[in-house]
Amino acid sequence: MKKYPSKINYGLFIFILIVLIGSSIPLIAQAVWPALLINGAVLLFVAHLYRNIYYILDNRFLKITSGVLITKKIEIQSITGVVKTKTIISAPALSFDRLEISYGQGNSVVISPKDKAIFIAHLFKLNPQINMPEQD
Repeated sequence: MKKYPSKINYGLFIFILIVLIGSSIPLIAQAVWPALLINGAVLLFVAHLYRNIYYILDNRFLKITSGVLITKKIEIQSITGVVKTKTIISAPALSFDRLEISYGQGNSVVISPKDKAIFIAHLFKLNPQINMPEQD
């Protein structure tokens, strides 16, 4: 069993911080405490996600964990393909340097392991039947 943390795009994290902190300034000035508490809760949630998005490969499953909200298990033998992608769709990934993993009948998930090459090699070792087209 090996745990792979998500790659982090710090620019995106800084943007989120700027938006949350920037929107909090007028709330503080006008003493709108309920809205300020909501901003604080969102900030804590984002910080929690940044600490708790990771992927685990064991001999049978790819387990994708995204905070306390998402835990997905994909049987490694059901994985049919892996391609690099820069998609911006919502995903358990903290970077836009991503992998799209296809599995089952038309299912896919997008992730962003920090050590992408090592992750792919480990996945291919567990299931050599995975289609991994040559990419740059």
